[in-house]
Order: sequence, then C-alpha cells, then structure tokens
Amino acid sequence: MPKAVVFEATGGPEVLTVTERPLPQPGPGELRLKVAAIGLNRAEALFRAGTYLERPRLPATLGYEASGTVEAVGEGVTAVAVGDLVDTVPAFSQNDYGVYGTHVLVPARAAVPHPAHLTPAQGAAVWMPYLTAYGALAEDGHLRPGDHVLITAAASGVGLAAIRTARRLGAHPIATTRTRAKAERLREAGACEVVVTGEDDLADRVHRASAGRGVRTVLDPVAGPGVLALARTLAPGGRLIVYGRLDPRDTPLPGQDTFASVTSRFYSMHEVTRDDERLRRAHAFVSAGLADGSFTPVIDRVFEGLDAVAEAHRYLEAGTQAGKIVLTVGP
Repeated sequence: MPKAVVFEATGGPEVLTVTERPLPQPGPGELRLKVAAIGLNRAEALFRAGTYLERPRLPATLGYEASGTVEAVGEGVTAVAVGDLVDTVPAFSQNDYGVYGTHVLVPARAAVPHPAHLTPAQGAAVWMPYLTAYGALAEDGHLRPGDHVLITAAASGVGLAAIRTARRLGAHPIATTRTRAKAERLREAGACEVVVTGEDDLADRVHRASAGRGVRTVLDPVAGPGVLALARTLAPGGRLIVYGRLDPRDTPLPGQDTFASVTSRFYSMHEVTRDDERLRRAHAFVSAGLADGSFTPVIDRVFEGLDAVAEAHRYLEAGTQAGKIVLTVGP
C-alpha cells in the first residue's frame, strides 16, 4: 500500500506522521513517481512549522526533491515515459504537491533526467542547492570572473554548491561558518578564505582576502540585523542577495548606516524553477558541472525509511550538518 508523510497541525517534527493512501493517478501534465530517495530542505521544516512563505492547507504533505522511477504519466506528458529514472526540482507549491511518500504525483515539468553516474540519494541531493546557487550567482550575470563573493552559512547544501558555482564562474568564494570544525570542509569545497563568525573579524578578513577591494556579491540565507555587517564588506556597486530568513527579526536596509552604493534584494530559487527558459539554462549549467566533475552532491547523512522522517527533521533543524540530508524510501 502506498504511504505518505502528512501533518494535520503545524508544529515541530513530531507532527509528521506516515499514513497509507490509495495509489494516486496522474492527471493532465502530471506523472507518478515511485520514490527511491528524498532530499530534505529547510523550506520543508518551515512549511511544517507554519512559518514558510506560504502557509500549509491542512491536512498537508510536503517535500520538493526526490529521485525515483516514473510509474505512470498523465495526458499530454511526452518528455518522460514510464520506466524513466528522474529527479524532481522545486517547481511547484507544497500545497499542490509533495514528495514525502512512496508513490507521489508531481508536475511533469518538475522532473529532470537522473544523471546516470549518480545514486538515487545523490539525485535527491543535487538540484535544490545547485539551482539556488546558479540563479543567485550566474543567471543575472552579476558575478564575474575575478570577483570575490562572500557566502554565509556556507556549510549548508546551498552554501557548498555556491562555493563550487562561484569557482566555475571564475570567481573567488569567501565562506563563513559558525564553527571552526567545518572550516576544512569549506576549503576542500573550494573556498579561498574561511571566516569563523564569532571568532574572526569579518570585515578585516574580507578586506585582506580581496586585496582591499571588497566583495562584489554577498549570498546570505540568514537576513536580520546581521545584513548591516555583511553590507560593509561589499565593494562600491556590490550586491547583497538574501535567499532565506533563518533570523526571524526584521531586516534593515543595507547601506543606510554608511550611505554605501550597494544593492540588496531577496532571491527565491522559484524565480528559476517556475520559468521554463530559466530552468532550461539552469539544468544545462548544472548538468555540465556534474558531467565534468566541477559539481558533486554533498550528503551529510542518510536516514532510512519514511518512519525516520521526524528524526531527520530534528537533525535538519539542529543545524550541525555540512551538506544535504537524505531520506531513503524502502521497496
């Protein structure tokens, strides 16, 4: 019997339960996926808690990223066929679809071919991080070869992908982390400088690493009052890109304390995944990096079975991981 993770009230990981459901049938433009692995994202924890950009319509399921086999296709679906191995990308609302299950429906446009050299767990761990990094750093062409970029909370899945994306673009990534224990992991990923927040002077380290020029781009998932310190690391004409809100406090306007000529914006990965042409470019960029070894999925920990979903969410929210958390699904 197919199973799905659902929640009937917002709250902590304990609200997630596994329930049996009838086998879903794909409608027009949809496919049914037999799931092998699920990639966990902080957006799903926020959605579960009721603090995401959109509130869940209860009872709800959740999840953006999965890897598996196409079992059935709906009317009008021609790009994929039954038996194809695919990965899903976050190109839908969690109020409409969710991949936390054994057999799930997704829009066909949200499925991309699974790279043959990757395992299902890797396929479920690669697209959200690299599509986010691509859209923020490469899509608008702001980051150029030779530029310096400051990547905060860099031990996350997106942070590690952003380091490698910056390198592929010819830029010099400077990474921040809360603990020195993750510093070597960031250097291995390609960071030219690692700043341990709380121990190091951010402005001084960035000044020295960039030969006094400052960074052209800051990529930050935290927001809150800390953006003022980040803005001070920007070169004139630089850009602060915020793609998350780990700090729930109000976010001030960067540059107002120094009258610096900087630009700030909030970026969502959905800007790429919900636009067919941008998604095509992003897929081509990430696929090329996977093919030549520039990009690689980084998995911190794998949990086995849907019954481990609450434990996996607790681990996700602890914030100690370096890379992605994956939940595998049994036969």
